[in-house]
Amino acid sequence: MKKLQNLDIRQKENILIITINRPEKRNALDLATLKEIKHVMQDVYANPTVRGIIITGAGDKAFIAGADISEFMEMNEVNSRKFAENGQEIFALLENSPKPVIAAVNGFALGGGCELAMACHLRIAVETAKFGQPEVNLGIIPGYGGTQRMTQLVGKSKAMEWMMTGDMISAQEAHQYGLVNHLVSTPEELLSKAEELLNKILSKAPVAIEMVIECVNAVFNKDENGYQTEANAFSICCKTEDFKEGTKAFLEKRPANFQGR
Repeated sequence: MKKLQNLDIRQKENILIITINRPEKRNALDLATLKEIKHVMQDVYANPTVRGIIITGAGDKAFIAGADISEFMEMNEVNSRKFAENGQEIFALLENSPKPVIAAVNGFALGGGCELAMACHLRIAVETAKFGQPEVNLGIIPGYGGTQRMTQLVGKSKAMEWMMTGDMISAQEAHQYGLVNHLVSTPEELLSKAEELLNKILSKAPVAIEMVIECVNAVFNKDENGYQTEANAFSICCKTEDFKEGTKAFLEKRPANFQGR
């Protein structure tokens, strides 16, 4: 992988830990950082040694405090549409990753940072974290999929309220409404909890995990029949060696040894 300017990458066994590393900008997402995320995720798709991903932010103040507002000043109707579509394309790489992606939210997750966290499959946050889509304060709306994913995660009414008021959301309220899966008390616990959860997932059959992701995402794809997607995925799982191993291990009352085949 080529040298990265704004991301720190560390692989721990089968887990890739991606740290957004712009603490002087509270890890704000500029175009260069988005490009690096795209590059890393494309590599993840093709890299068999990576089976799961954790994304977090550098420092103790921010996960990602939003997009880089300085890049907004040159936007007009034409290039702003491309700006939004570019972010949506990159965040779709997270959402559609066949390998589970967990956001470890260590501080402010606002604007594009909240959108990135929502594009991940699961979210763990420290109790002092703050979430929000404050774009209406700038006269715009979320553009990287936030209007869609927040509605999917917390429901129409609460998503409307949060996005129209631009209010900041406490980690506790985010957890209450399903925006966050788990809370931890201290930043020191955050990565260990994310690794614990991810390792539990990675102990299961890899093809089955991939099919769960695909089928759940199909619920929100208006062009896809989710039930048919599920039936097809079920059939794919039943062709795998892992299915034979899983059922045999269950009958023999022993842990399964899945190989991803």
